[in-house]
Amino acid sequence: MVTHFLYDDFSSLTGFLRDSRVLYLMAFWGVVTAIAVAAYVKAVPGPHSVRSLVRYCLPAGILTHPSASADFLFWISRKLVYPIFVVPLALSPVIVGYGLHAMIAPWIGAAAPSGAEPSTVVLLLFTATMLVVSDLAYYFYHRAQHRFPILWELHKVHHSAEVMLGTTKDRIHPIDDIMNGLWNALVSGAVYAIWLFFYDGLTEITIIGINVYTARNLLILDFIRHTHLPLSYGRWIDAILISPHYHQLHHSVDPRHYDRNFGLAFAFWDRMFGTLMPPEAGEAFRFGLGETESREYRSVLRLYYVPLRNIGRMLRGWSRTPHAGDVEWQ
Repeated sequence: MVTHFLYDDFSSLTGFLRDSRVLYLMAFWGVVTAIAVAAYVKAVPGPHSVRSLVRYCLPAGILTHPSASADFLFWISRKLVYPIFVVPLALSPVIVGYGLHAMIAPWIGAAAPSGAEPSTVVLLLFTATMLVVSDLAYYFYHRAQHRFPILWELHKVHHSAEVMLGTTKDRIHPIDDIMNGLWNALVSGAVYAIWLFFYDGLTEITIIGINVYTARNLLILDFIRHTHLPLSYGRWIDAILISPHYHQLHHSVDPRHYDRNFGLAFAFWDRMFGTLMPPEAGEAFRFGLGETESREYRSVLRLYYVPLRNIGRMLRGWSRTPHAGDVEWQ
């Protein structure tokens, strides 16, 4: 009887540990903890202690900063608000891909997919293609966020963080998030539509049960890149992947750092288009939009409201601007 119960408990435990969500959380917090300790040991001379580790990871005043409070409350509110946006967020590259394929196929006379079973090489190539295209789509959308006034007003929510706590990675206005998702669905969906001419129902590979995009987010350390921990991957890996320190430079208020390091995962887009700027080793940054403008975003309600107010003012201003060819009646 005891053996039976122990076996059941062990089976439940191993089943729990095999759950992809549990594996992700264990990997995530294990990596975050290891990086925090490594950064602390490198930056702080001994003797070391748990207390000084906590002080290094959470400097005095960071948790009590108004920006931190807004950050945390905004993160909680996202969990409540986002179910409202289930329909627009549900437009995936797969849905777009099938739609585009159905539109294109009759025009070019392509045969229907044969249903042939894809090989491992094909699945790896498909996964790599979708990852690269998704990353390129993100790069161009991110540049557009900094280039076009309406998109910038929405993106300011993310850049308004004066202290970065990890949760800052989710400090994104829901409309901005939806537009980014739709853009990625359109671009990646177009590539998926091409693949459908060769294979039907392709899906990206998983890594120990974890979706490859989730694995990518773990690899790029999105949580760490939205803290003050200046983690670099080293010269050679930094040439391929955007390390947390590179992304922290992107959040800097120093004008020298404006419009630099737009990439999500890969650094070669920034290098290719001339927007890459390596930070100095251990370089510290001041984050936000500048003291005056950042104050506007120090409450969770204002993080939602201020961008919409500013865009409304912008549109009203444009509507009142005389256009070439307008007739002025006397």
